[in-house]
Amino acid sequence: MNKDLANPAALGLGGFALTTFILNIVNAGLIPPESLGMVLPMGLFYGGLAQFLAGMWEVRAGNTFGATAFSSYGAFWMGFALMEIFVQMGIFPPIPKEGLAVFLIAWGIFTGYMTFGALRVSKAVTVVFVTLTILFFLLAIGVFVPIVHRIAGFEGILCALSAWYTSLAVVLEATWGRPVLPVGPAARKSPEEKERRELAKVR
Repeated sequence: MNKDLANPAALGLGGFALTTFILNIVNAGLIPPESLGMVLPMGLFYGGLAQFLAGMWEVRAGNTFGATAFSSYGAFWMGFALMEIFVQMGIFPPIPKEGLAVFLIAWGIFTGYMTFGALRVSKAVTVVFVTLTILFFLLAIGVFVPIVHRIAGFEGILCALSAWYTSLAVVLEATWGRPVLPVGPAARKSPEEKERRELAKVR
């Protein structure tokens, strides 16, 4: 990896965290549901476009996990925001509860298998993915059970805070030139994988 390149994970995690935080403040019932209008622009541009671009920059850095995660969740936020906007404008009919539940379950499945990759990144990233997996399935149940939807909101706030913490850890390490916040070691890597990573750095 080129040492002159910035680490796009800070941007990707930051965009994900902020958008997830404000959406789940609404889901938790802490502010009126009409506040969703403030979430949608952030879903398009910060959680969406900025995070998608972070994923593309992870491609340049040779990070398959980061590229898949950030570009996927960036696309999720842009898709979710557009879906809500189109429904409110009458372009799409209201999404049936069953359809919305399938949408959320599908993203829960994706996040669940990405969690296995997160285990090889750091404990902090693993916490983000575990809490996000739980969040998607709680939201799917919450489509039919309002109290579960509210519980999902509080769990989503926890997920967002864990992502913000991890983003801050990346920013501080880059600006201070050393690790400042602990993120926890990744699962143990094999000698062969360590060798491959060292060769990638040289290239």
